[in-house]
Formats: sequence, C-alpha cells, structure tokens
Amino acid sequence: MRLIVGLGNPGAKYRGTRHNIGFQVLDYLAAREGLTFSGSKWPARVLKTVLWGESLVFIKPETFMNDSGLAVGMIASYYRAVSKDIIVVHDDLDLDLDRVKVVVNRGAGGHNGIASLISHLGGREFTRLRVGIGRPPGNMPASDFVLAGFNAAERQVIAAKIPQICGDIRLIIERGVMTAMERINKTK
Repeated sequence: MRLIVGLGNPGAKYRGTRHNIGFQVLDYLAAREGLTFSGSKWPARVLKTVLWGESLVFIKPETFMNDSGLAVGMIASYYRAVSKDIIVVHDDLDLDLDRVKVVVNRGAGGHNGIASLISHLGGREFTRLRVGIGRPPGNMPASDFVLAGFNAAERQVIAAKIPQICGDIRLIIERGVMTAMERINKTK
C-alpha cells in the first residue's frame, strides 16, 4: 500500500493558495481518473484506489498544515505503511514557480507541515515532491505569501505544471524514486 499525501489547509478560505498546491495536485489527479475524495475516520479526506498497478491511498489532511503529520501518522499506522511507501506533494519557497524537485530523507527546511510529518512518522525517509512557489516579493512575510492566492500569470504556470506533477507521481510509483530524481531534478 502506497500513501500519496497532498499538503494543504482545509476549507474554502485556503483553496487556491500557494500552501495548498498539494491539495490541488491530488484534486486534479482524482478528477482526471474519475475518483472522489471522501471523509474518513481520521482527520483527513481520503481516496483509496488501484492506479498504475498499485494500491494507493490519497490523503488530504484536514488538521491544517502545521499538524499534517497527525493525520498521516494515523493512516500510515492503520495501513502499516512505512516511510519509504509515502509520497508527499508540498509547496516550496526555495524553488522557482516552474520547478519541481524530488527528494528523499531530507530535513524539513523550515516547512512546518514536513516537520510535523517527520515527527509523527518517526523519520524522514519518505519521498517528497517539492513544488516551487517562489519567494515572497519585497518584505512580505513568508507566512502571508504562502497563504495568498496565485496571481493570474502564476495560475497559468501552475495549471500547466499540475499534470506534469501527476506524471511525476506515476514515474516514482512505476520506475522508483532514483529514476524519478534523475529525470525530474535535472529538468529546469
């Protein structure tokens, strides 16, 4: 069983914000495959399916970003999924808007959602798809920037990037994380 986690914040207030790129990717993938998320016994929206020859559970934690690990930890324990079976899609301030990078066994890098996952999973061996959102302009605090929506030009870039990110998830599942890192990380 593989767990595919999209990080974000629940509720209409946060829909379309930079911090919710993980939710946006999973929502796009579910819609493309004709699948629907539902409530669960955990603090998360989940979708269980077989896709690309694998049993998958898509997870959108509803605990808010900073406590994402709480929901993911519960679900991982239930399915007896180890960290190497978890793929996390999240926003990253340190990458330009059009960049995606795959990493494994890395620290949180200041991302509170990732720090929560590391804490609740008891390690950092999970795979991460870091989706670039760029840096805040001027003196804008990072917290305000990640909770703001994309502007029109950025929305176009993201709309084009999300299908590629879904392909990246498939590549990780079908060909392994090392192959994915070689192909995705070298792409500019």
